Amino acid sequence: MKELKDLYDIVIVGGGPAGLSAAYSAWQNGAKSVLVIERDRELGGILQQCIHNGFGLHHFKEELTGPGYAHRCIELVKDKPEIECLTDTMVLSVEKDKTVVAVSPEHGLIKVKGKTVILTMGCRERTRGAIRIPGERPAGVFTAGAAQRMVNMEGYIPGHKIVILGSGDIGLIMARRMSLEGCKVQAVLEICPFSNGLTRNIVQCLNDYNIPLYLSHTIVQIHGKDRVNGITVAKVDEKMRPIPGTEFDIDCDTVLLSVGLIPENELSRGLDLKMHPLTNGPVVDQHRQTSLPGFYAAGNVVHVHDLVDFVSEEAEIAGKFAALEAQGKLSGNTKFVTVTAEKGVRTCVPQCLNLPEEGEQVRLFMRVANPERKVKLVVKSGDNVILQRMLPVAKPSEMIAVDIPAAKTELIGSSLTVFLDKEA
Repeated sequence: MKELKDLYDIVIVGGGPAGLSAAYSAWQNGAKSVLVIERDRELGGILQQCIHNGFGLHHFKEELTGPGYAHRCIELVKDKPEIECLTDTMVLSVEKDKTVVAVSPEHGLIKVKGKTVILTMGCRERTRGAIRIPGERPAGVFTAGAAQRMVNMEGYIPGHKIVILGSGDIGLIMARRMSLEGCKVQAVLEICPFSNGLTRNIVQCLNDYNIPLYLSHTIVQIHGKDRVNGITVAKVDEKMRPIPGTEFDIDCDTVLLSVGLIPENELSRGLDLKMHPLTNGPVVDQHRQTSLPGFYAAGNVVHVHDLVDFVSEEAEIAGKFAALEAQGKLSGNTKFVTVTAEKGVRTCVPQCLNLPEEGEQVRLFMRVANPERKVKLVVKSGDNVILQRMLPVAKPSEMIAVDIPAAKTELIGSSLTVFLDKEA
């Protein structure tokens, strides 16, 4: 059993693609000791159960499966003496003095300290209890991610006649997966008037398999005592309330829930980090530093991504600047800028900037509130238009990334606003 150090340059909580990318980036930028702590039995996070392809097109410039992408990330940190990885280790708390308390079968109770800490805990699925579906409490109701792990890693089939509530990407991918396993996917139901998954997943997972998608519909009753034997579905109005008289029944033995992801931020709240009410993650600057100096966050713990490539990109930023801070190489002379999303843009990350006087290239990640066509995305500071981009299509399910060059960031005042110009 390898002895752990008392002090590391960087302690990273979470060994998924964000944690591994942050560790590699920190190593590239001179960090001499990095500890990655992962609660699962192996590194790679949620990617290990995502056996479909479509990963890595941006980051590795080739199409990979989820385990293939995870393997690439693991290979980056393997055989580097400066990077240690602890698996099967659960972080219990993180203190404001950067002490991380964890427990594992091998080491028992662990207390390690970092000069900096990076939070990359990812996110979890919203469950039936969170959305309060009426009806009995029979067997056969799963989150889509739990069913995905059951099928792809454990080798079990959750049921044979499937209904999926929610059109999130995991739900769409499981519709295809269950069809390939010989199950009958009766329907995908979505409470919103638009799909919440990537367009490519709607085409490849539903249209190609003739699976019906009911928009503006939800489950109003689950039937069955010991096992699900059917559901009642109703159409909803613009306030997402079921419309009486529109109910119909669907015969099924399994209900999969794909009703959203929640960033895993219990540790962040324990630190009293400033949280954003819409992303459900910590407020961060362009270096992914949180409201508490020395603490960084990246990936799905900050805001839910649709592409893992963006997770890795964001984590590399956090790893770089955490390493520079641990080595005392960060300049303290910066200008603070608040970033506000309004007029059609629901969220924007980072939510603030700490800009050096000479400017610095910044990438903004945004999501729109509703589907839009032929709109102009505008980034403005006071009366200065910093950036404009025409968007042929904008969907809430697909993140928009824009780069502001360093020359333009010099023009930014004390605030920055991003919005959609629908008159364009």
